[in-house]
Amino acid sequence: MEHGSTLDHGHNYHDVAELQFQQDLRRAIEASISESNTPLPSSNGSGGSSQMKSNATTPSVDNQTDATAPPNSFLSERAQLERERLARLKRTHREEEQGEMSSLPTKRQNLSTSRSRTDERTHTPSTFSASSSKGGSPVNDQNATTTAKPAVSTNPVVDQLFWDGELRPTANLHSMPRQDGKPTFRLTEVLGPKSQITFAIISSYSTSVSWIYEFFEPRTPVILVAQPDSSGQAGIKNVLPNWVMTVPFLRSGYGCQHMKFMLIFYKTGRLRVVVSTANLIDYDWRDIENAVWLQDIPPRPQPKPQDRKITDDFPSIMQHVLRSLNVRDALTNMLTHEHPNLPLQSIGDLCSKWDWSKVKVKLVPSIAGKHEGWPKVVQSGHPRLMKALRDFGLRTGTGKAAKELEIECQGSSIGTYSTQWLNEFYWSARGESAEDWLDEPKTKRTKLPWPPVKILFPSLRTVRGTVRGEFGGGTMFCRANQWGGTRFPRELFYDSNSAGGKVLMHTKMIIATFRQRSTPFSVPSSSKASSAAASAKGKGKSNAEPITISDCETESESEDDHAGVDVASSSPNEPIGWAYVGSHNFTPSAWGTLSGSGFNPTLNNTNYELGIVFPLYSEQEVERVSYFKRPPRKYVLGEDRPWIQEESPVFMRASSTWV
Repeated sequence: MEHGSTLDHGHNYHDVAELQFQQDLRRAIEASISESNTPLPSSNGSGGSSQMKSNATTPSVDNQTDATAPPNSFLSERAQLERERLARLKRTHREEEQGEMSSLPTKRQNLSTSRSRTDERTHTPSTFSASSSKGGSPVNDQNATTTAKPAVSTNPVVDQLFWDGELRPTANLHSMPRQDGKPTFRLTEVLGPKSQITFAIISSYSTSVSWIYEFFEPRTPVILVAQPDSSGQAGIKNVLPNWVMTVPFLRSGYGCQHMKFMLIFYKTGRLRVVVSTANLIDYDWRDIENAVWLQDIPPRPQPKPQDRKITDDFPSIMQHVLRSLNVRDALTNMLTHEHPNLPLQSIGDLCSKWDWSKVKVKLVPSIAGKHEGWPKVVQSGHPRLMKALRDFGLRTGTGKAAKELEIECQGSSIGTYSTQWLNEFYWSARGESAEDWLDEPKTKRTKLPWPPVKILFPSLRTVRGTVRGEFGGGTMFCRANQWGGTRFPRELFYDSNSAGGKVLMHTKMIIATFRQRSTPFSVPSSSKASSAAASAKGKGKSNAEPITISDCETESESEDDHAGVDVASSSPNEPIGWAYVGSHNFTPSAWGTLSGSGFNPTLNNTNYELGIVFPLYSEQEVERVSYFKRPPRKYVLGEDRPWIQEESPVFMRASSTWV
């Protein structure tokens, strides 16, 4: 694993008050169930995963005096602990304002929201765009895309349903309203009224259990997918009443479970699927910027048997993800012991009981482990991205007629890059199979030039210029020895600046745009524009100028730098590129590395990751889904330096006090 580069190390910077509260809460739970100390039984479908011993066994609902709430002793003690915790947090917040280091801000998120919603679905046909108000039913629109223009709704966001999918940045304490005017999601809006939730599966790398617990009713069953301990063994355990935590297998404890998603089941039968870049900690939803894609999925009138031949549509891949994360064991345990009537009775129900026909994005997971042979290789990492792009018809082609592709990679962690890996990823980003690539001699692959990739990461100057300054840089990771490496691609670095305001971006996003190859006969775009303007003037009417996307490296480049570079799309129905949003940082650990031959490839993935990819059809769509300032400002070598925590006096001073 690339320590300090591929992990969201925010969990290393939890304040002492939060850690103390977690310990107090654990003791309270153990006291409330002191009469029951039986470990969770293992399900038959464990597949060899080891069973984690439970520190707290969930009390049976049948044995509770009030079947809708945890034991009174637990509630009373937890309430007292919460009061003490809030007092500690206030003290910590005052210390931070006085200039002392605190890794995470301690002001709690405002959880108030409207609770007046009923999201009953009717069967009356009606039309929905990207965002839809309550009470409507989805209509199958084959042309609907995730990036469709949001409908104007008078309902609060928490009351809206999104049958066609919606992608938004998260709201932020320090940049609301956003400078770019784009709508946002709050966590309460993503989850909806907690009284309507019947079951949830949530996944995060770093999780504050006591914090996220408040967003659900105590009676609601929740499966939490989390990071394994250092052993890397899969297992399940109860962490709170009605909450089961499951962790997947990691070879020798190496790597991380980095997926951030939710499956939320409601009383009406509706399912909401959420893919996010945010961890389940208050800091990620309050002080830094993230992104969320979600879509509401209606239940089928009658279950439909799954077509076993279909393995790469959205629900089939999600089922594969759940099995890989050891969710099946946790689900079996819940069904067997306390919650026999869950809306999801088996992982296979996901395909058969819900109608996924309106989902137009492709799911792109990375499954930690070694994958051999093309059928397995294309289910994970950047080969899965390649397969999704081919299915969308987004191949660049090869040879002289191939389109050029430029990719802008925004993330919060920097990897250890080689020209071989960057070209390997770029090959998949073009939608081209790695068969030919793998059959090239390795000595040739290691000597290729850098591909047209822009790596976005905040500079030291940018971090200092944000609202929280260096105190807010605890979730951005680049190491000094990486930046100083003799073969490190410093010339590919661009500054990451949020279009929403002076906050840091934890968002992981790739914007890819096609361009025609320049030739001696290419007409400069500036000449085209002049010609079009002259023609319009001569005819007395205006002609639409061709859509172009800036290729400049700095904000002040001249028009001459755009010569011969046009968006490779002659039709409004033809994609001009694509976008990815999810948990993948732009690192080999996240996307995987290929070896072997074109006939028998091997993919090694270090992390579990999850994201979505979808086509872009216009420059307007590119700008709509880009949450960083474009074009990004290129680093000036010798003047700009990336944010490096180990070089910050703030973090150097605080490192001796962290536990």
